[in-house]
Amino acid sequence: MSFTVFKGTPSGSIKQATAKKRSLSGDQVLIKVSHSGVCGTDVHFKTADIVLGHEGVGVVEEVGPAVQSLKKGDRVGWGYEHDCCGRCTHCLSGWETFCPERQMYGSADTDQGSFGQYAVWREAFVFSIPDSLDNEAAAPLMCGGSTVYNAMVVADVKPAAVVGIVGIGGLGHLAIQFANKMGCRVVVFSGTDSKKEEAIKLGAHEFHATKGAKELKIQQKLNHLIVTTSALVDWSLYLNVLESRATISPLTVSDKLFSLPHQQMIARGLRVQGSIVASRLVHRNMLDFAAFHGIKPMVVRFPMTEQGIKDCFEALEGGTMRYRGVLAVQ
Repeated sequence: MSFTVFKGTPSGSIKQATAKKRSLSGDQVLIKVSHSGVCGTDVHFKTADIVLGHEGVGVVEEVGPAVQSLKKGDRVGWGYEHDCCGRCTHCLSGWETFCPERQMYGSADTDQGSFGQYAVWREAFVFSIPDSLDNEAAAPLMCGGSTVYNAMVVADVKPAAVVGIVGIGGLGHLAIQFANKMGCRVVVFSGTDSKKEEAIKLGAHEFHATKGAKELKIQQKLNHLIVTTSALVDWSLYLNVLESRATISPLTVSDKLFSLPHQQMIARGLRVQGSIVASRLVHRNMLDFAAFHGIKPMVVRFPMTEQGIKDCFEALEGGTMRYRGVLAVQ
């Protein structure tokens, strides 16, 4: 069986290609893709000769000989990690995302992705979709939802905590919803007031525009600060609104140096907590939490065609996406 996939190219344009179905072995499953989220990470890889996409959702069409739970017709999704060794300390303690042999999007299985009609993945690394989440809503949760929810888990966010969220985009608008439903007071920071009304509807209790601001004044100091912007922020602007022993979770993808005033970090016990996408247990819990509380991304739908993907990337890179692009297989 042959099917269509969409690949990056050195020029950054999108190329349609043909792939052939793999023979299933072990616990592999064949998934017929219905939707794919489009993530900022996909932008980084669109100049690579790989099949793009890692926020895939679809239906199981065929199962391998060692598959134990999934069956034909089940709705499933997958995210950034595809495999791990299963033997190291990280794997055995439930943190397989830090496995030294981990298989991640962009560096492994580059001949398949969620920008296509089909994909083959291990049952161990795909997730059942709760009944109350439709495929379009579930797709952006496979990485965007996984990333922000995991940041809150590893930062040990508790109910009644004051959580600051910088940026209202693909990650930020989901972080607002998760923090609100966790029982937190949610304080949102954005460049201008243009997204204030949406932020409040999503669950923010307090909103502050930061463009041109020299100092921020909020009602209660923050126990946690989650930064979801595409560019690094001026950390000095936020230090005065952090409670002592607060946790900073920087989710921005950047090669630049991370710099905080050293003495303040020591004297006030501030913690910078790095995190990536969720482990499988945390990812599964995220889907259940989102389904139970009605947390869904705000999406803009595009057809999964060369032109549709191009238009989606243009909106994402141009800053006009509100808030997650989703490709729908025609």
